[in-house]
Amino acid sequence: MDHSRAPVLEALAAYHREGQVPFTPPGHKQGRGADPRAREVLGDAVYRSDLLAMSGLDDRTSSNGVLEHAQELMADAVHADTTFFSTCGSSLSVKSAMLSVAGPHEKLLVGRDAHKSVVSGLILAGIRPIWVEPEWDAERHLAHPPSPGAYAARFDEHPDAKGALVTSPTPYGTCAHLSAIAEECHKRGKPLIVDEAWGAHLPFHPDLPTWAMDSGADVCVTSVHKMGAGLEQGSVFHLQGPLVDPDVLKAREDLLGTTSPSVLLYAGLDGWRRQMVEHGRDLLGNALELAARARSELAEMGFDVQGRDEFTGPGLARDLDPLPIVVDLAGLGTSGYRVADRLREHHRINMHLADHRRISAQLTFADDEDTVGQLLAAFRDLRANAGSLTGVPEVKVPSPAELRLELVVLPRDAFFGPAEQVPADRAAGRVSAEMITPYPPGIPAVLPGERITAPVLDYLRTGVDAGMVIPDTADPSVKSVRVFIER
Repeated sequence: MDHSRAPVLEALAAYHREGQVPFTPPGHKQGRGADPRAREVLGDAVYRSDLLAMSGLDDRTSSNGVLEHAQELMADAVHADTTFFSTCGSSLSVKSAMLSVAGPHEKLLVGRDAHKSVVSGLILAGIRPIWVEPEWDAERHLAHPPSPGAYAARFDEHPDAKGALVTSPTPYGTCAHLSAIAEECHKRGKPLIVDEAWGAHLPFHPDLPTWAMDSGADVCVTSVHKMGAGLEQGSVFHLQGPLVDPDVLKAREDLLGTTSPSVLLYAGLDGWRRQMVEHGRDLLGNALELAARARSELAEMGFDVQGRDEFTGPGLARDLDPLPIVVDLAGLGTSGYRVADRLREHHRINMHLADHRRISAQLTFADDEDTVGQLLAAFRDLRANAGSLTGVPEVKVPSPAELRLELVVLPRDAFFGPAEQVPADRAAGRVSAEMITPYPPGIPAVLPGERITAPVLDYLRTGVDAGMVIPDTADPSVKSVRVFIER
């Protein structure tokens, strides 16, 4: 296929060149009706390129096949059979994938380190999750993707499960043994869904972990806005093999997605694919070299930079994407929350994630000597002022066994069922009716339908006191909790 083409961008240029006049949404009509103050901030180009996909980018019947051609090029670029664009982020894409594999009251094997968007899919579909335990690093208080053996064991216990879902890479860059997990699924005739939201770049450089389609996954969900050059909410989901019907997958996406997709997002996806095919290897090669140098300089400053030695091996992750630079701050006696706040306040540096003992900078091929130089300068200042960051409140992280809560009610039933708000000191022993999710990375500590325990409540309460953000609860302070009323 001719990857020098970018069908969406070409159609957008033609629309402007031909002087098309819209009597359709969006109502700003190429920016003519937009508030000048908004145009000053956003720029005229944003408004000029914000138009309908049908009766705009393409004609009323989509006879030019603009989007179809762009999706075919994307599939070819990453070795998939079929690709669908999503303008509602991978949160929608992963729900579409889940609903194409399992339905109400059917079982799906899911790694318990799944993102909250996966849990939302369980709630919407009424799927019964069969949790697969992650590989837990008790020393560093960090979960890595579950092992192939863990998936095999759960399939043996639940042979009626419709398929499996694994998250890889994690927000910390750790990767599952995808080919072995796919093998466990396929020898049972079951499909594997990979939530690869953080892996858009993986197909385009040989020194990166093997990506999902090349590992045998059936459906893969990717956030191009995270590690690619798409606009926010730009996502794709890829399909290969016979185990998931492409018509079913498209129908599920149509059920959940918007009828007014953003052409801006389509254009970002289309342009990024062309960029990666033509220049991805060189761009990512430069990024990998830059990340290696940054890791080395941070280590020379005395920071505990986490890498392959710390994150991979028996009982840990299978592989590692080196572009997320994770620094463990436990030895400095401070928290990721406090360090993230300082870096933004004093250096205008915004970190990728922060937890009770770590902080992470997410490098992409867009970074250069200047941006990384600013990061390193901020960390030098941080090192010089580390003494002022100590004395943080302790976060009481439970053991792996204490972190695992019993699922006693289907997530959908608990979420939509009768509920009440109770003080946190009365929530232990009750069944949660809401997700309670430290964010980022967005992995729920408590799910609807799980019985809450005192150790997990202590973890969340002490976490909030230390700076943890929990955005999805009725009470973000977790002084009270929404619980299911059991009959």
